[in-house]
Amino acid sequence: MIIRALAVILITMLAHAASAGIRLKDLVEFDGVRGNDLIGYGLVVGLNGSGDGLRNAPFTEDIMANILERLGVNVTGEQFRPRNVAAVLVTASLPPFSRAGSRVDVTVSAIGDADSLYGGTLVMTPLNGADGQIYAVAQGAVIAGGVAARGEAAQVVQGVPTSGTIPGGARVEREVEFELASLTRVRLALRVADFTTALRIEQVINGHFGRRTATMQDAGTVVLDIAATRQPSAAHALSQVENLVVSPGARARVVVDQRSGTIVMGEDVRISRVAVAQGGLTLRVEETPIAVQPNPFTPGEVVVVPRTHAEIEQMPGVGLAEVQGGATLAEVVEGLNALGVGPRDMIDILNTINAAGALHADLVVR
Repeated sequence: MIIRALAVILITMLAHAASAGIRLKDLVEFDGVRGNDLIGYGLVVGLNGSGDGLRNAPFTEDIMANILERLGVNVTGEQFRPRNVAAVLVTASLPPFSRAGSRVDVTVSAIGDADSLYGGTLVMTPLNGADGQIYAVAQGAVIAGGVAARGEAAQVVQGVPTSGTIPGGARVEREVEFELASLTRVRLALRVADFTTALRIEQVINGHFGRRTATMQDAGTVVLDIAATRQPSAAHALSQVENLVVSPGARARVVVDQRSGTIVMGEDVRISRVAVAQGGLTLRVEETPIAVQPNPFTPGEVVVVPRTHAEIEQMPGVGLAEVQGGATLAEVVEGLNALGVGPRDMIDILNTINAAGALHADLVVR
C-alpha cells in the first residue's frame, strides 16, 4: 500500500509539472555563462594530533618547510615530526561574473594519512585555474564533515572527517575575461538534447518577442539574435528569456540503480502487453564439523570429522502473470505492482521485458 501511494504521489507530481511547464533557465545553459574549476595544494594546521604522519607523507614536510621559509624561518636540515598538520587539496568553483574581492566556498580534502581535519585551519593557499593562473586565495577554519574518536582497542568514525568545507573561504583575486555585452548572438545549450524541446524553445521565444529572434540550430542548440530582440544589451535579453515557460519533450527512460534497488520511470514510459513468470532458487550449504576426542588418559589425537548439509529451495515466485499494456505511467506502475515482487526482482523483470521488446523506453542501468 505504501509503494502504491508513493507511486500515485509521483505520478501526480509529474502530471502537474508537465502541465505547468519548466522555466527556460532550468532547461538550458547560456553560452559563456558558466563557472570555472579551481584547485590548490595547501596545509591545514592546528589539528589535535590527527594530522599526517610525516614518515608516511613526506610531501607534508616539504610544504611546511616552504611556508616557514617564506615567513623568514630557516629550517634547513631540521627534522619535523609534528602530528598537528595535514597536506590537503583545495577545490572551488568560480561562479560566472565573479568580481575581484568577492568570496566563494571551498572544499578541503586530506591527501595524506591524516585521521581528521576537525578543528584545523587552512593556511593561505593559491587556487589555480586550468590555464595555470591564480584566480583566488583560500584561507580559514575548516568545518569537517565528520568526527573520529580512538581509544586503545577500538575507534569510531562518523561521516568523513578527512574532508571539510570553508564557507566563503576564498577571495577572488583575478576576474575571468568575458564581455557579455559585446555578444550579438547567444547560444542556448540544452542540458538534454531533444529536437522537440529545442523547437518548443524557439517557438516560445519568438512568440514572446513577436518576431523571429531565436533559431533552432540542432537538437541541443538554439541561437538567440540579440539585435532582433530590440533589448539594450544581451543581459536585458537573457533576463526576458530565462523565465519563459517551456514544456520539454524528453525521451522515455527507466533508470535502475542496482546498488540501492532504486527504480525511476519517466512520464512517457509505456509497456506492451506481456506475460511474466518469475521465481528463483536458493542454494544453502552449511558446514558443521565435529571434533572427536580420545578417551581420557588414553593415547590418541583429536580428529575433526566434516559434516556438510546442502539443500536447494525453489522459491514460489509469481507464476505466469499478465501485465496489461499501459497507456499512462499510472497504468504501467499498477501493472508492475500487480506482480507483487520486491525492487530487486523488479529490476530483473524490467530487464527481461526490455529484452523482449515490450518496454518502450531507454533502460539505463547504473
